Amino acid sequence: MQTANVNGVQLEYETIGAGEPVLLISPVIADGFLPLLAEPALADRYQLIRYHKRGWVGSTHTPPPVSIADHAADAAALLDHLGLRPVHIAGHSSGAAVAVQLALDHPEYVHTLMLLELSLLSVPSGEAFFTQVGPAFEAYASGDHAGALAIFMGVVSGLEWTKGQALLEERVPGAVAQAVSDADTFFGIELPALTEWEFGAEQAARLDRPVLSVLGSETQPLWVEVAEFLRSALPQVDECRIDGVGHLLHVQRSEPVARAMAEFLGRYPTDGDGLEASERPSRSRAASTVAR
Repeated sequence: MQTANVNGVQLEYETIGAGEPVLLISPVIADGFLPLLAEPALADRYQLIRYHKRGWVGSTHTPPPVSIADHAADAAALLDHLGLRPVHIAGHSSGAAVAVQLALDHPEYVHTLMLLELSLLSVPSGEAFFTQVGPAFEAYASGDHAGALAIFMGVVSGLEWTKGQALLEERVPGAVAQAVSDADTFFGIELPALTEWEFGAEQAARLDRPVLSVLGSETQPLWVEVAEFLRSALPQVDECRIDGVGHLLHVQRSEPVARAMAEFLGRYPTDGDGLEASERPSRSRAASTVAR
């Protein structure tokens, strides 16, 4: 990967393909978007940019706190380094939170948003989620980083961990070992920042870019509730449900996720045709699809 010096840190990044640029922002599995880079629906038509946020893999590790807004500022600075704006932004889980904050703080960089199961812990089901993952925090505090990751990923993915681990190793080789190595960043910095992140109806009303909300049909109640919030609060949202997957939706079934993203991007090209408010679909006409 290449490196960019931005905001006093080095960020690792990689670009592949040609076409309209799409920035991919990952959560705990730092290379989780790799399966999408192999999907022709995206790779043959778009310039795909993935990067490691500060604190992840070989990007600069800085002490806490590192807020969601800090990550959004880094993403904007990376796009400046690449000379790209506006671009399409895709984020998964906590990476989707960074994508949203980027659109709020630096809207001039964002043409569209694609949110793959945005993690928003302030919804009512967030409390039950914390109860479920409580043992993961206990394992982390005891120094068992591998055990903490196994517990956490088992809860969020809905998969028994041996199956989830095998899936990740097949689709993103080395992902589990890297996530264990990055456990201090995840449990000590990323999750605390996510709990403090504020995104309510007032902030959602300010998002005037086209948004795609992608949800797995077998995901946990937290992300179902977040999708319902997005549907009710955003000025405009297209929705897509991916059959047979949970929170690791683009790792489990990358082809239908890539297809849904490409179809959305095709509706809102960066030549400006999809950005004028008067030309955008109203919420009542927003697309809602199921990918099988």
